[in-house]
Amino acid sequence: MASALTDKLTRLVKEMRGQARITESNVTDMLREVRMALLEADVALPVVRDFIARVKEKALGQEVLGSLKPGQTLVSIVNRELAATMGEGVADINLAAQPPAVILMAGLQGAGKTTTTAKLAKHLIEKRKKKVLTVSGDVYRPAAIEQLKTVTKQAGAEWFPSTPDQKPLDIVHAALDYAKKHYFDVLLVDTAGRLAIDEALMKEIKDLHAALNPVETLFVVDAMQGQDAINTAKAFKEALPLTGIVLTKLDGDSRGGAALSVRQITGAPIKFAGVSEKIDGLEVFDAERHAGRILGMGDIVALVEQVTAGVDIEAAQKLAAKVKSGDGFDLNDFLSQIQQMKQMGGLSSLMDKLPSQLTAKAGSLDMDKAEKDIKRKEGIIQSMTPLERRKPELIKATRKKRIANGAGVHVQEVNRLLKEFEQMQGMMKKMKGGGLMKMMKKMGGMKGMGGGGMPKMPF
Repeated sequence: MASALTDKLTRLVKEMRGQARITESNVTDMLREVRMALLEADVALPVVRDFIARVKEKALGQEVLGSLKPGQTLVSIVNRELAATMGEGVADINLAAQPPAVILMAGLQGAGKTTTTAKLAKHLIEKRKKKVLTVSGDVYRPAAIEQLKTVTKQAGAEWFPSTPDQKPLDIVHAALDYAKKHYFDVLLVDTAGRLAIDEALMKEIKDLHAALNPVETLFVVDAMQGQDAINTAKAFKEALPLTGIVLTKLDGDSRGGAALSVRQITGAPIKFAGVSEKIDGLEVFDAERHAGRILGMGDIVALVEQVTAGVDIEAAQKLAAKVKSGDGFDLNDFLSQIQQMKQMGGLSSLMDKLPSQLTAKAGSLDMDKAEKDIKRKEGIIQSMTPLERRKPELIKATRKKRIANGAGVHVQEVNRLLKEFEQMQGMMKKMKGGGLMKMMKKMGGMKGMGGGGMPKMPF
């Protein structure tokens, strides 16, 4: 997220940490660089001025001047004020209402409002154990209603039908009535957007708000919009009592300015962030953790959560029991390990949450190439017969050629995968019967990950 801003601030963080003494002169120099980085990232000028003023006031106070490690203290101030600019801590969704709690989704066309509605439905079902109904009041955009129907099904929620010839007010009244009669906990209302702000849009959404009296009015904004996001936020804030913001496309190559500006412009907390196009690609927004990401400190908590959510615990326990009992580690198990990696969101998603010092060391790794390599391995194994997966020793020249043709790769790729599998199989054998500790000690004595004949992992 916001790679340009992150790169600049990460470099500045290193310089700040190296300062033995903090003076007004070097603070001013550093803050000038911070100011330029924020402006280039499309952060609104009033927000930049306020941020710089707050950091300077604290940096030149006793908090830093009296510190034994002034450079690190200055970094902590920048981090803290960055988090404060985006909001304090976590602002959860409010469902304290007589069911159904109505949540109104507002924003311009193209911000990702419909997809976000379904993502939020999935979040409420899985994290809050709620019965969720969605409805589309967008009678203008072609296929908007069908799109919501499709993504709602993916989310596991229920969709209330509507048609383009209906009036939005009639649609939401009918949906609300249905939600009450069928004991839904939450009604998510996807509203119409426009390519630009206009009076008709604002009047319609005001009328919908008055009719529904929602507990939450969430403003969905594209993080890649830059300064336009600020203008849109102002217009919606004047028209509606916004209770929260959802930032979408934070995984894109955005400058990141919207994330820092929109909270201060609207006064509403950022509640969620869209971090991928997948239906589960919605995170509860944590300002402190997000500030850490922007400063290149990573987000280890989010990384652990992502890995934990992606790992099939039951499958992992079965594999551990299989290895312990002495049963062979076969290509089905190897495929399972590759698929687990995909379920975690892939390499690029995991790397995005690591501190910049670690990602810099892996800078030579081509993420796109690595992701394609994972898919290629999966395709090769899936081109094998069930018997070949269970007994890889059967795979000789003729079978290799058939597998390669089936997967659309060269025979060398099949040979490479089989070699990696043999290395993994050898590692699993060492784990059997208490060999794990010996292997770990041996690995601990190696220099670097690739040294001493360490088996190459499938990803």
